[in-house]
Amino acid sequence: MSLARRLIAAGFNDLDKGERFLAAPELAGLDEDALFAGLQLAANPDTALQSLVRLIEKHPKLRDLAAAEPDRSEPLYRVLGASEALGEFLIRHPEHLDAFDTTASPEPQAADAAGLRTRLLQSVRADPKAARPVAAVTGQEGYEALRTAYRRGLVELAIKDLCAADPLDFMPAVGAELADLAGAAIEAALAVSRAEAAEQFSAADVADIGLAVIGMGKCGARELNYISDVDVIYVIDAGALEDSRANTIGTALASGISRAIMSTGREPGLWEVDANLRPEGKSGPLVRTLASHESYYARWAESWEFQALLKARTIAGDAGLGARYEAAVAPLIWSSAGREGFVESVRSMRRRVTEHIPAEEEQRQIKLGRGGLRDVEFTVQLLQLVHGKSDETLRCRDTTSAIAALSAGGYIGRSDAKEFDRDYRYLRLLEHRIQLFQLRRTHLMPVKEASLRSLAKAVLGPFSNERPHPDALLKAWRQTKRSVRELHERIFYRPLLNTAAALSSEEAKLTPEAAQGRLAALGYLDPPGAMRHIEALTGGVSRRAALQRQLLPILLGWLAEGVDPDGGLLAFRRVSEALGTTHWYLGLLRDSTAAAERLCHVLSNSRLISDLLEVSPESVAWLGSDKDLAPLSYEAQWLEITSKMSRHSDPESAMRLIRLIRRREILRIAIADSAGLLDQDQVGAALADTDRAAVLGALRVAETVVAAGEPLKTRVMVVAMGRQGGREIGYGSDADVMYVHRGLPGVPEDEAQQQAARIVGKLSSLLTQPLKPAILAERVLMVDADLRPEGKSGPMVRSLESYAEYYRRWSLIWEAQALLRARPMAGDDELAADFVALIDPIRYPETVAEQDVREVRRVKARMESERLPRGADPARHLKLGRGGLSDVEWLAQLLQLRHAGRHPELRTTSTVQALEAAASLELLEAGEVVLLLRAWRLASRIRSANVIWTGRASDVLPSSRRDLEAVARWCGYGHGNAAELEEDYLRLSRRARAVFERVFYGQ
Repeated sequence: MSLARRLIAAGFNDLDKGERFLAAPELAGLDEDALFAGLQLAANPDTALQSLVRLIEKHPKLRDLAAAEPDRSEPLYRVLGASEALGEFLIRHPEHLDAFDTTASPEPQAADAAGLRTRLLQSVRADPKAARPVAAVTGQEGYEALRTAYRRGLVELAIKDLCAADPLDFMPAVGAELADLAGAAIEAALAVSRAEAAEQFSAADVADIGLAVIGMGKCGARELNYISDVDVIYVIDAGALEDSRANTIGTALASGISRAIMSTGREPGLWEVDANLRPEGKSGPLVRTLASHESYYARWAESWEFQALLKARTIAGDAGLGARYEAAVAPLIWSSAGREGFVESVRSMRRRVTEHIPAEEEQRQIKLGRGGLRDVEFTVQLLQLVHGKSDETLRCRDTTSAIAALSAGGYIGRSDAKEFDRDYRYLRLLEHRIQLFQLRRTHLMPVKEASLRSLAKAVLGPFSNERPHPDALLKAWRQTKRSVRELHERIFYRPLLNTAAALSSEEAKLTPEAAQGRLAALGYLDPPGAMRHIEALTGGVSRRAALQRQLLPILLGWLAEGVDPDGGLLAFRRVSEALGTTHWYLGLLRDSTAAAERLCHVLSNSRLISDLLEVSPESVAWLGSDKDLAPLSYEAQWLEITSKMSRHSDPESAMRLIRLIRRREILRIAIADSAGLLDQDQVGAALADTDRAAVLGALRVAETVVAAGEPLKTRVMVVAMGRQGGREIGYGSDADVMYVHRGLPGVPEDEAQQQAARIVGKLSSLLTQPLKPAILAERVLMVDADLRPEGKSGPMVRSLESYAEYYRRWSLIWEAQALLRARPMAGDDELAADFVALIDPIRYPETVAEQDVREVRRVKARMESERLPRGADPARHLKLGRGGLSDVEWLAQLLQLRHAGRHPELRTTSTVQALEAAASLELLEAGEVVLLLRAWRLASRIRSANVIWTGRASDVLPSSRRDLEAVARWCGYGHGNAAELEEDYLRLSRRARAVFERVFYGQ
């Protein structure tokens, strides 16, 4: 291949100049293939070759790297081909060519900001550990050292940037490191300035002045360009000095920073330090105390100044003073959107920026023009300022993080945010590559074809061998501008609340500000978030949207009557989005006041019901009919389960349907409970029936699974124990059980026992094991067999004969007490009858020895001292605390043990029925039974309310006022009467405990 063709293939624009430089004596003897392999990596091989020849002239040892394999030489060629200015820097300072002694990384790591600060301070021989570092070199020597160290950092960053696999992905890290490098340079400049000021003022006075440099704009946001003005604000702490003296010295320090950074010298200045964003701009003093800043912002600042402060960040100087400044201005920033005319002032400023672009630059602007960076930034900042007051997740300084936060918060659609982010990164990448070439502050797209060709290559990652035509670059840029402009106009200029402010009628139309105020007045903690849900529900011209606009003024009020109106509105939106296209949903809410009010009530008062409705939204249909909310009987549920099982022989499919039925019925019971259609006793019985049907279904499936591998050899029966046996469970209850089996005729006992163990093991796993796909929002039924003979040490299942033998020989009084709640739950009916006949004499003895009574009392006392959780307040523990569930239930059970043998009325698994029977037998006074049952029912109700409100089980009366309020509402107390519930429970439980101690302990 001819030399000219090789130059063309490598991307050269000036072939004649390329041939001349290739013939330069500095390159004599270099491997031409290695040289071209490196030049092909350069975005601008012409510039790379010229800089290389000049560098080798200064530093001949560079020939080795220039002729090395691309793995070693890649950083050199990429930097020289992307930045003529950095090539010039290295020609001036060839000692920094060792920056290329590195291996390019496709996933580079950003430099540590503290490390950059240390390096820049050391360049001027200042102590990085000093509270207020002072340089040991000043004047041109100090300025040159600082600037050289800064540009060395630029070279290192450019290597990472140009070698990163995905330049768009790495772009935010580049901006952050550039800002950190600028902050480090200003820190070093301040150290030099302090040294110089000490020559003019007393060194002690200079040391007494605290100066914080607040970065603004892109530097403050850590998204700086390669070359850009660094906007700053100076804050001073006068220390012990008078303000006038402090201002004089502070001004000298600030001026010294600018001099060190940008005055003329042997090493050119870096960039302009611009303090025009300070209070009063150019007319105001260069430095101010914190108090002076606060006074200005409180009284005189304009809206645009708060938008500028959105980016404010301490970048150098006194970090403590800077932190106080940031803390002082933060509340002003996030309340600024409430200023009169704020939104329009932001929009007007954006229009003015566009209008002031010179006509000859308008079509070339990457930053200021239509579809440019400013469109993205103004849009994002306006949304941040409007919504950031109540949503702290939006309080980000940099644009990419802010876009992500706005998307996460739902303020921008995910697809819009993704497009906005991609467009912003692309425009910033163009800006970076253009500026990097000559390190000049420009935001204009080049016009020369050669420059466009180099830029088209520069924006590609290192893994691309393409050299796109300039037209492809311009096409991509124009498409990006169109995308940005469309998103900007759609988001930036949309009404903040749109038509959602006018929801139902002409009288109810609200301005956006009034809508926010009304939501706040109703009790919504996040009015902007509520408005987003309202906009989503009411936007558009569909019939569904029109109906929502009619309904929402009323529904918002009903939702606000709940404890969590924000969560209720969010759940309402989710349910509406799931059902909104159905023909009946909105009609039901419109035509049935009961349905609408019930829906609002449950969504704003119950996490459990909200979660269940979101995954079973069709259940909303029950809300309009008390009949549909009536719990299904056990028989009806079992009939449905058997029907499903007959059509689904696969065990997993059958169990999925059984568990879905249970989830559905728990939801039905909870809604009926919330509507006041069930009392606490009915809730417990209905939930027990639902668990019973599920357990029987699981037993039949388990038997089917086992029978698939061997013939059935035994019959298994599940016995409900504890509150499950008494049909007194709550929404968070496990199922306490025992298992009994009886082998079929002719089956050896050990074979029957082994198969029974397999069946009950499978039953438990079928009820609890995760299914794929998962049953969302399911409250898994945990089966606990710890009340069986010998507890956890005993076999999981026993034959009827084994139970008979055990109870005959080994039974203890606590086991007789546990059997008081035993109730056949699922399995063989004949076996169930025989088991009941077996245990009745044990649990209802004719007499109870006094030592057994003492043992029951001893176990109860031990349980109170050992099982109450560490740190728990006995007065607030619903189960084990004083006058709680345990006290009432153990009292009833002791009376049953002592008297049920002679009084059949006491032979019941129900605590309520046992106590009522005790009253009728005059074992307890009627008033005492009323008191005990009130305390017991209230504790049960609170326990269920904990689950209803949070979705999690808890045995403690809440201490949090909000949680207590939610529990009180569920227990039937009015708005704001949480303290009344607390007082009632503590009083009732205290009185119940007194009865318990008198009767149970005989005190």
